[in-house]
Amino acid sequence: MSARSGARGRSGRTWRLAPQSGGQKIPATVQERVRQRVLACAEDKFAGKYSRLDIRFRGAFCYIDAYQEPELPPGFPWPGCTETPDEYLDRMRDTPLHLCRLTYLGSEDTWAVAMYTYSGERYEPCVFYDGSMTGPPEDAFLLIAQLYLQ
Repeated sequence: MSARSGARGRSGRTWRLAPQSGGQKIPATVQERVRQRVLACAEDKFAGKYSRLDIRFRGAFCYIDAYQEPELPPGFPWPGCTETPDEYLDRMRDTPLHLCRLTYLGSEDTWAVAMYTYSGERYEPCVFYDGSMTGPPEDAFLLIAQLYLQ
């Protein structure tokens, strides 16, 4: 598959956009601008819903995780629990809430998004609010953060 939509190959078939496969290595300059854009969006829309965001890049992917300030569950410590309340809170503070994986498709505003599903413990492709398969990184973050950070 090609990342180009509508172009005709030698066989006469039309190539379709396959945003969840492929992608391009993310240049360092794009990485920094995307990091700043996502952090600004998160601060504007979700201030107080997370303690920090971890935005990391690997190859064609951008992974976004959130960390939240935990609370002790009711009845903690449970019978047989060897963790102290402070140990539990420290462990939970360091446990990321996986949000999404973005795939870079060659433009700062052209990314595919996959949401981390805890039921399947993997990233599943998503569509943006407008029904498209690609969009800017802030829109991808907003789509998933509204589910996980509310």
